[in-house]
Amino acid sequence: MFDPKKLEQIAKQIHESMPQPVKELGKDVEQKVRQVIQNQLGKLDMVNREEFDVQTQVLLRTRQKLNDLEKKLAELESKLVDKA
Repeated sequence: MFDPKKLEQIAKQIHESMPQPVKELGKDVEQKVRQVIQNQLGKLDMVNREEFDVQTQVLLRTRQKLNDLEKKLAELESKLVDKA
C-alpha cells in the first residue's frame, strides 16, 4: 500500500538527522526506524489511490441514480396531484 522507496527515503532522512553516536549504530537503527514508520502507517485508516478513485466513481454513479429517482418521484407526485 505504501511505496517502499518513500518509506526508505523517510527512514534515511530520520537516520541522517540523528546525533552521530546514534548514527554509528548503523543499519540496525535505520531498519528499526523504517519498521516503526511502516507499523504506524499501517495503523492509519487509509486506502490507496486506486481504491479511492474506484469509490469516487461508485459514489458519482450512485448520486446520478439518486437524482434520476428524485426526478421520477417528483413526476409521479405531480401526476398524482393533477389527478386529485
